[in-house]
Amino acid sequence: MTIHRRLEERLAAFERTGAALLFGSGYLANLGVVSALAGRGDVVFSDELNHASIVDGCRLSRAETFVYRHGDVEHLAWGLQEAGGRGALIVTDGVFSMDGDIAPLAEIVELARAYDVRVVVDEAHGTGALGPGGRGAVAEADLDGEVDVVVGTLGKALGSYGAYVCCEPRMAKFLVNTARPFIFSTAPPPPAVAGALAALDLLEEEPRRVEKLQQNADVLRAELAREGFEVAGSTTQIIPLIVGDADQAMRICEAGIERGVFAQAIRPPTVPHGTSRLRLAVMSSHRKSELRDAAQALARAALACGFRPGTGMAVAEATARASARDAGDAPREAEAPPRRARAAADGSTAFFDGEAPLAA
Repeated sequence: MTIHRRLEERLAAFERTGAALLFGSGYLANLGVVSALAGRGDVVFSDELNHASIVDGCRLSRAETFVYRHGDVEHLAWGLQEAGGRGALIVTDGVFSMDGDIAPLAEIVELARAYDVRVVVDEAHGTGALGPGGRGAVAEADLDGEVDVVVGTLGKALGSYGAYVCCEPRMAKFLVNTARPFIFSTAPPPPAVAGALAALDLLEEEPRRVEKLQQNADVLRAELAREGFEVAGSTTQIIPLIVGDADQAMRICEAGIERGVFAQAIRPPTVPHGTSRLRLAVMSSHRKSELRDAAQALARAALACGFRPGTGMAVAEATARASARDAGDAPREAEAPPRRARAAADGSTAFFDGEAPLAA
């Protein structure tokens, strides 16, 4: 309908690409893009902490999947070299939904150009929250026009439902004819599209909201650190508090709700074993006093459940330990060889035939 076309045009202009396509959901968008751009005989290079929809897109593509360690461009470079020219694409979240950190996009794009593979970036948690005008992690890294496909959602910062894919017109035409979730599912309903258009108007008219969101994230991190929580690693509006034990994370979540704070408990398989956490998501509308009260309430909730703030680990450390355990490495290995050499020796960099470990 006309309203769908209007939103596609606005999104293409917003992301500074030549075209955009609307999908029914972010899950369908990632499924469609990855499976359309890779097939049998190809290799998809996927960050180990990518969203489940990317993992399932890799499976649906029937390509081999090389899962590189989280944010580790050296490991990714080794995999690209080992692929022997068979690469199809590198796919990564821009902002990682459970860790709140940002992918090293500049280095990833540089590797992609060196090895002649495409790059797909999922901006689900970057759109409206990061970069100039809220255009996401790609814009934040000054990579406009350097990424082949940008996937975004209408259901996060834009407060509606559905998703979009931004790319050049030739790529859009290819996806229209090959992305099965686009071909064989219904378009987003017109009211949801109209809501997304209104939200996009608001975002473009009031870019100060993005700055306020980032300021609020800094405030909450500071208040949580004051209460003793370990908050290193997150640089965005998503702030994880690593607890470790899944049951304890659930108890703290429930205790937080009793104290007026909803901090979602996240457990395996969404996150690796041993890294269960409380996942906080800041809004631009939060007041500083609310964020301070929330940090204090969570500290009391944690203590009531037998978890002392400060005994948790930083996101990067928790991720490294989980990755090392799943790869068979010791968390602390005396005189360990460089990561590239170890990656080649321990079997953790094998190609996975359509299966990605650490699947969310």
